[in-house]
Amino acid sequence: MSIVRTALPLVLLTSVLTGCAGLQKTDWPMCAAVGGVTGAALGAIESGSLAAGVGAAAAGVGAAYCWVHGDGDEDGDGVPDSRDKCPGTPKGTPVDADGCPPPAPAPAPVVTEPAPLPKEETIVIRNVHFEFDKATLTTADKTQLDTVASRLKTEASSARLSVSGHTDSVGSDSYNQRLSEKRATSVRDYLISSGVPSSSFISVKGVGEAQPVADNKTADGRAMNRRTEILIQR
Repeated sequence: MSIVRTALPLVLLTSVLTGCAGLQKTDWPMCAAVGGVTGAALGAIESGSLAAGVGAAAAGVGAAYCWVHGDGDEDGDGVPDSRDKCPGTPKGTPVDADGCPPPAPAPAPVVTEPAPLPKEETIVIRNVHFEFDKATLTTADKTQLDTVASRLKTEASSARLSVSGHTDSVGSDSYNQRLSEKRATSVRDYLISSGVPSSSFISVKGVGEAQPVADNKTADGRAMNRRTEILIQR
């Protein structure tokens, strides 16, 4: 009988250790309580106060061992609960060493293609007035044309440019025709001197007063009609 009393606590300790090792950490308190009660009860059944005490102590040690050394993996992500900083991760979710899903990659930048340029575009220049009754550009005219030249130099080398000069209805038709031609040529020549390729210009012509865009009976209308147009064909 003494052999049974001595061996029983050892069997109990082994059983507690084995049983607790596979439990989740949330079940360890119950494991510890059941182990302690069972050890004390079995020791009492053997009718030996020493065996009962040893049995209870063995169960208590086994329960303590389960609590300190045991570990579980509640969410099944492969990271023990004791160091899982993101418990409850959905099954199958990739996690890092802390049990947390890696941060989502930054979205790729959206590359938008620039809108295609129209096949044809007309630049209308109304703030170039030349010297009175002449085709000579003033200093203010050249400043305005510098802006136009900067724009035209961004065009592809395949773009074709056509320059046309327009006047109001003051003066004879023939006079306005010749004046519009001279002014169109002056604009073309200045743009070339500012860096616009001469090969881009396919025509330079004067239209005179034949294509008004406003009423020549008013000062404002005549100012609208005195203009130079550059047609861009891409």
